[in-house]
Amino acid sequence: MAEDDLPTKAAVAEENDVYTKDGTVDFRGNPAKRNATGTWKACPFILGNECCERLAYYGMSSNLVIYFNTQLNQTNAAAAKNNSNWSGTCYLTPLLGAFLADAYLGRYKTIASFSIIYVIGMTLLTMSASVPGMKPTCVSKDVCHANGGQTAATFIALYLIALGTGGIKPCVSSYGADQFDDDDEVEKKHKGSFFNWFYFSINVGAMIASSVLVWIQENVGWEWGFGVPAVAMAIAVLSFFSGTRLYRNQKPGGSPLTRIIQVIVASIRNYKLKVPEDKSLLYETADAESSIQGSHKLDHTNEFRFFDKAAVEVQGDQIKDSKSPWRLSTVTQVEELKSIIRLLPIWATGIIFAAVYSQMSTFFVFQGTLMDIRVGHSSFEIPAASLSIFDTLSVIFWVPIYDRIIVPAARKYTGHKNGLTALQRMGIGLFISIFSMVCAAVLELIRLRSVRQNNYYTRDHMPMSVFWQVPQYFLIGAAEVFTFIGQLELFYDQAPDAMKSLCSALSLSTVALGNYFNSILITIVTKTTKKDGNPGWIPKNLNYGHLDYFFWLLAVLSVLNLGVYLFIAKWYTYKKTVGTLR
Repeated sequence: MAEDDLPTKAAVAEENDVYTKDGTVDFRGNPAKRNATGTWKACPFILGNECCERLAYYGMSSNLVIYFNTQLNQTNAAAAKNNSNWSGTCYLTPLLGAFLADAYLGRYKTIASFSIIYVIGMTLLTMSASVPGMKPTCVSKDVCHANGGQTAATFIALYLIALGTGGIKPCVSSYGADQFDDDDEVEKKHKGSFFNWFYFSINVGAMIASSVLVWIQENVGWEWGFGVPAVAMAIAVLSFFSGTRLYRNQKPGGSPLTRIIQVIVASIRNYKLKVPEDKSLLYETADAESSIQGSHKLDHTNEFRFFDKAAVEVQGDQIKDSKSPWRLSTVTQVEELKSIIRLLPIWATGIIFAAVYSQMSTFFVFQGTLMDIRVGHSSFEIPAASLSIFDTLSVIFWVPIYDRIIVPAARKYTGHKNGLTALQRMGIGLFISIFSMVCAAVLELIRLRSVRQNNYYTRDHMPMSVFWQVPQYFLIGAAEVFTFIGQLELFYDQAPDAMKSLCSALSLSTVALGNYFNSILITIVTKTTKKDGNPGWIPKNLNYGHLDYFFWLLAVLSVLNLGVYLFIAKWYTYKKTVGTLR
């Protein structure tokens, strides 16, 4: 890149910086400043923040269903539903954080401010498990009772954490990607690698959480089990602030929701107008840069042509200063809306996958608690929730293999800079996830057959090693590497420049809806199968139930979901930035 070129992403935002129309810092005359910021120099602080924050989150959430079950004295179904509802909220609040980041605060200030709320929530949760009067009353280790106030304190803390994570989840991955300039081919290539290592850092934190912290919760106490994650979150905040002078910051581009609504309103108002065959006649600013801060101009695409009516000029629009954004939109604004609409079907297919993924923190754990949790023939017992470490190890195993082996090999055949397109990558992950549910169903079928043959109904642990669960965890980890990272990459790449955080939040919201879907599915299954004296598929004692049927149901839904995804992916059209081939 020549020194006179303007970079796409901005460097450290200072009061004396001059901004271009697209919301980035003008580096002309000061190329040294650009070279001193961003790229991999800034990323260690962002990756360190994500690693510690995920350690805090998974250290608290991996075993939360057991806390509900044993400390708050909730049934299996109630604990699973409450866990799913809370997890879902954690992935829904990013829509709020993303809106504030894109419209008003910018990603840096959003991450910083919501991190404080997160720390407050973690502190309150630790107090609810350790301070006399706030913590549940226990007659033995796993037999406790919580009054209304104690339960309320726990859930207030949890939903404060859900709010706090809403400002971090959608912004951190986008903020890390912001450190790489799309107009610089070298930096652009590194950005694809960043998403792989970003997810790698998530799982390093998750590995520590699902092993060390879950063991602490089960064997030392919940006060320490929640206290250590609270400290980890404080370290995450310090890591983030430590890199402040190295970050490239993009100015917020104004409310993306307002622009979307303006296009819809203008389209409806102009519904009688005919869209010209010559698309160059559609309205766009004459400047080389987009009128939207932080955004490139977008080329016209042929889908959803009704919305093109918003960019059709009439005679009155030619009069100076008469162009109301509620009556006339630019082509770039129209294409922003089209980009979001194109992503929605892909987004919807992620919901079933997220429901499958949520089994790791719900029924995989309950399944494991009924099995032999000893390591070999020793007396050392591993908490059932700690088996999720094999999901994490799978991710840690597959990320380097994908980045260093699969991508270069695929690149030789496809010619694509990332080896596989994000859509191809997601499809592979959806396919793998089916076999995770098949493994879980087959294992449960064999386990229940042994229970019935040997009358193990009332035993706390049957003589069948919990390590038989490893394949289902490992397969989900492999599916994550393909589906979740591919989805993260697709939604960042295809998002309009001024809607990066919002689209990252939209990507994360599939996890929210997957958890809510899981909760609804549990409710429906429980009500329809538990009648006429039948304990149903998911009773209090799973030895009397048919959890295998539930896993088979998810496997069938996953097959149907994959079929729908393949149809949608074939139809998908990539956005086109002005001046590019794609």
